[in-house]
Amino acid sequence: MSKYYLIAGESSGDIHGANLVKEIAKQDSQAIFRGFGGNQMKTSGVEIIQHFKDIAFMGFKEVALNLRTITKAIKLCKSDILKFAPDTIILIDYPGFNLRIAQFAQENNIQVMYYISPQIWAWKEKRIKKIKKYVNKMICILPFEKEFYAKYKFPVYYVGHPLIDHINSFSIDPDFNTKYNPKNQKLIAVLPGSRQQEIEKILPLIIEVCKKYADYKFLIAGSSNIDKQSYTKLDEIENASLIFDNSYNILKHADAGIIKSGTSTLEAALFKLPFVVIYKTTGITYRISKALIKIKYISLVNLILDKTVTKELIQSNLSINTLSKELDLLMSDVKYRQNMLADFTLLKQELGEMGASKRAAEVITSHMIK
Repeated sequence: MSKYYLIAGESSGDIHGANLVKEIAKQDSQAIFRGFGGNQMKTSGVEIIQHFKDIAFMGFKEVALNLRTITKAIKLCKSDILKFAPDTIILIDYPGFNLRIAQFAQENNIQVMYYISPQIWAWKEKRIKKIKKYVNKMICILPFEKEFYAKYKFPVYYVGHPLIDHINSFSIDPDFNTKYNPKNQKLIAVLPGSRQQEIEKILPLIIEVCKKYADYKFLIAGSSNIDKQSYTKLDEIENASLIFDNSYNILKHADAGIIKSGTSTLEAALFKLPFVVIYKTTGITYRISKALIKIKYISLVNLILDKTVTKELIQSNLSINTLSKELDLLMSDVKYRQNMLADFTLLKQELGEMGASKRAAEVITSHMIK
């Protein structure tokens, strides 16, 4: 019997964790899974002790305001790990929380596998010291991360991006257009995020855009991890449909997208959907982040290809006017769309072959210490 303890702190980590668990179970028939995560991981067979929605705080101010909740969750996690006595702990991104658990695990002689590297290449590069000290194996999914870690003489496993498999396994709803686009309007996909604070910052602007473009139909991806009351203002908008936990059908059927920065930008690109990247947070979080972050782009698409493929509208640059201008380009400029789609093809090539979750599972199971 092999015991695996997984910790994911947000929606994309929950998806990748779920796919990883499925592959581990194929290779280790005696595997038992437990940890922190969400609905996807629970469905795949993980006993969830704490749902990530209760600890998914993003930004300096937000973390500070919820420090007591986070501290309580860390305490719960540590005690539950000792109670479960896992053979290995699998950390999925979420570095502020997970690096503390990595240290705790090493102090208690528990092996630590890190799946999906924290973005230390963007900021807090000094975290490499903790990673080298407390992580036994690092499994990366972005092509440039292997080279990044090599300069610190820390060997990693690059397995490719698990989204390739996840999207390829997606089944299209044949009745989607009938349900959500009976008038056969042009469709705009809106993925505003999966955190409460993201919805609060972004949704008011999206509502204004919906009102301005009455001839378009806006399909807004809702998350069951968020209080449904946060979406109530959308009830007043005739040309908007709120669709929960079905973002892939939204991306597949849309003509253009308004996508919050994060994993969803990769998803939109892999669905070959031209889109604009948006992001907005509290003023203090943005100012601190801008001072600390040393990368040119916030979109993973732009980062991987190292150029501006999709326009990024961030903080004060995100307004009804700037968003409308970009939406007009996405919907009417054929060359603009074609150039973006050509870059999306290059992106898919950069992300590697299918089988990332399987390769990650092979690394983990082959290095298990019991």
